[in-house]
Amino acid sequence: MTKTIALLTDFGNEDIYVGVMKGVMREICPNADFIDITHSISPQHVREAAFGLMNAYRFFPIGTIFLVVVDPGVGSMRRPIAVQTDDYLFVAPDNGVLSYALKDMQQINIVELSNSDYHLPQISYTFHGRDIFSPAAAYLAAGIPIESLGNTLSTMIQLPLPELNIDQRVITGEVVHIDRFGNIITSIGHLHWIAPDRLSLTPSFGSNTATVPIDAEHTRIQIGDEQIISVRVSYSEAMRGDLLAVVGSNNYLEISVNQGNAAKRLDVAVGDRVEMSLGDIDAAIRH
Repeated sequence: MTKTIALLTDFGNEDIYVGVMKGVMREICPNADFIDITHSISPQHVREAAFGLMNAYRFFPIGTIFLVVVDPGVGSMRRPIAVQTDDYLFVAPDNGVLSYALKDMQQINIVELSNSDYHLPQISYTFHGRDIFSPAAAYLAAGIPIESLGNTLSTMIQLPLPELNIDQRVITGEVVHIDRFGNIITSIGHLHWIAPDRLSLTPSFGSNTATVPIDAEHTRIQIGDEQIISVRVSYSEAMRGDLLAVVGSNNYLEISVNQGNAAKRLDVAVGDRVEMSLGDIDAAIRH
């Protein structure tokens, strides 16, 4: 049976690294099938990789093995791990890169990749993606039980969750990602359209868990010195070159420029603060 191995790295496509990892895995598991999620994570940006994985994994077939190598601690004391959940397997450094994807999963089995029988014979201090992580993913694809790969662990490193606070009628979040189009993706989500001018927010992060109703037309979004009035359904609701707020494909609030680059225009970076001030939805409904 063919097993899918999905790769997410910061290696880019200019060098040999990704191809070599696939060669190692194909040698161990000849019928492995590879899907490249992305190799364009910003170099050493563990949090960006964690957010990307969280938004990607659920669209893959049950049984997929996720090989995630964003590893600024390679060669240090950080542990290489594999994690089994009810539906998926993950192989990665223990640096928090899996913590967002696994945060809502109840049943997980964590092992340290400590059994050298499932490594390459020679281990580089600088390329564990080739020598430790790729063999582990391939052996899992070949049917080796996760328990064979090493010692069971009770915990793994957790990254701080993105900011998402709800205080009265103000929601505070942060920029968590800027895509190649310059769209500014925030931590304010999950947002869902329930009517042409109504949204509901089911918080993805933070201590608030109650669903919040939002009057999309009268909401104000503040980012830096710029204020945007209303959340639009699509880019086409704004003129070319206009700044707008939309609900992105992963249900987070995004700030965009129709056929332009919002991040360059606003000079923002990952981690910058974003505020959403909610209109009086009860008054809007009465009118």
